Amino acid sequence: MTETAASPAPPAEAPERPGRLREFWFYFRENRGAVAGLWVFAGFAFLALFGPWIAPHDATEQFRDFALQPPVWQEGGSWTYVLGTDPLGRDMLSRLIEGARYSFFVGIVVVSVAASGGIFIGVLSGFAPKWVDTIIMRVMDIILAFPSLLLALVLVAILGPSLTNAMIAIAIVLQPHYVRLTRASVLSERQKDYVTSARVVGAGRLRLMFITVLPNCLAPIIVQAALSFSTAILDAAALGFLGMGAQPPTPEWGTMLAEAREFILRAWWVVTFPGLAILVTVLAINLMGDGLRDALDPKMKRS
Repeated sequence: MTETAASPAPPAEAPERPGRLREFWFYFRENRGAVAGLWVFAGFAFLALFGPWIAPHDATEQFRDFALQPPVWQEGGSWTYVLGTDPLGRDMLSRLIEGARYSFFVGIVVVSVAASGGIFIGVLSGFAPKWVDTIIMRVMDIILAFPSLLLALVLVAILGPSLTNAMIAIAIVLQPHYVRLTRASVLSERQKDYVTSARVVGAGRLRLMFITVLPNCLAPIIVQAALSFSTAILDAAALGFLGMGAQPPTPEWGTMLAEAREFILRAWWVVTFPGLAILVTVLAINLMGDGLRDALDPKMKRS
């Protein structure tokens, strides 16, 4: 009787690798501060998108008989004006909600302009001849040598005080950060084997720059974009407070602070609520940026 050969055991299945989105969320949610920041940012975006339908009053409507009306929980407050009114009788809650729209718009525009220009220049610098790279980086160093808010003030003074010019100035000030970050990532990636392989099979320079290399440089740029979003909101509020950003009666948070500073001792709410709105929003976005860094940086991930 012949012995039958034992059949080979089937190969063990490799553990299924989680999808990129699931892996990202796994590392992101480990940072509880980042998750809290994400929820606050989601609420901020909701107010920015649906503010006109949520606000109880028009942001510029004046109720002169109720000027400096206190919040509802203070003696003399009214449910008609939950957070009180400003010196011209405008509803504070409505103006804060409308201000979220302006701040969100500022963040989106500034980050889009600064990131797109900075990434393009950074990729060019990373692939350019050494003398071109040196010129680009020296120009960026000169811009970074100035205090950011001071440079933005000078640019707005040249262009003229307005929210649009303030956004242009802030975008110019933030652009060197994207240039330096993108260039560093490109210089690191272009030495890797997959770039050499793409070059060997005949990939053109533009394809190498923007299709082969750039997608692998996006992780730190995304983190920088989140942090720049909060910086843009803070700088726009600072310019508005100094009278060089949004102009009255625009309900921008920094402009609201500037209009109310002389009433800080008589009516605390007209200064406190815009300041808290800036504080909470910027803090939430910074916390969210920390979570993005933890989730996107391979060095921060535990095996």
